[in-house]
Amino acid sequence: MPLGPRPAMLGACAYRMAPRVMMKLNDNQLERYARHIILREIGGAGQKRLLSSRVLVIGAGGLGSPVLLYLAAAGVGTLGIVDDDIVSLSNLQRQVLHSTPSIGRPKTNSATHALARLNPDVQVIPHRERLGPNNAEDIISTYDLVVDGSDNFTTRFLVNDTCFYLGKPLISAALGQFEGQLTTFRASEPDKPCYRCLFPQPPAPGLAASCEEAGVLGAMAGVMGAMAGVEAIKEILGIGKSMAGRLLIYDALEGATRTVKFNKDPACALCSPKRRKVLG
Repeated sequence: MPLGPRPAMLGACAYRMAPRVMMKLNDNQLERYARHIILREIGGAGQKRLLSSRVLVIGAGGLGSPVLLYLAAAGVGTLGIVDDDIVSLSNLQRQVLHSTPSIGRPKTNSATHALARLNPDVQVIPHRERLGPNNAEDIISTYDLVVDGSDNFTTRFLVNDTCFYLGKPLISAALGQFEGQLTTFRASEPDKPCYRCLFPQPPAPGLAASCEEAGVLGAMAGVMGAMAGVEAIKEILGIGKSMAGRLLIYDALEGATRTVKFNKDPACALCSPKRRKVLG
């Protein structure tokens, strides 16, 4: 199976967050986050930064589930969740944030309860609505960083465009049947590309099959969602090498990964000097 980027999928370091007043870690937090605190790259100051950060996750499904679980476990202080769907039985093969008793409940409700059980330090803000041109700016503007795990091109383009205009870093992950893709967009920076630089237009109808139509290996969602969580933490803390301008491609059947570099498109309709204003 080739490892080149496929429009049917993603159509699916360090950004320095503004400093905040740092709280004092209590005894429970010192124990809960002990394995972070002993890391030289994180330490107590980094853990406090995580606790004071605000991350918005688009979608509480296959990708959003591991992102939310790991960011909550890491102590990201505020997690916003955008999803208007309800939990169905067929979700449970990959959407590990939810459980059988959650069937029929809104995903934002199920996710909020699951994250509260995992880590009471975390404030969860459910947005039980579909992201659209009328609400995207209002929702995204209140967060430091966005992780996009949506399953359609309309939402992906909208999230990219809104993050560009608001100057928000964006982690974008996507799934195929046995493949995953991951990158970071910091397109408000002069030399960094945006999603439209990578995919100028949505694929032609019929070329981008959904998970429902094509199927997906459930554990793939865990792999790519966990990796997206790692990149989000890196961006918050300003550690490591950012994925901005690089596309990671994972082939599960081959057990192989490849990273492809891509540049800002000088003719991009959104982020080039001659851009025209687009939104969604």
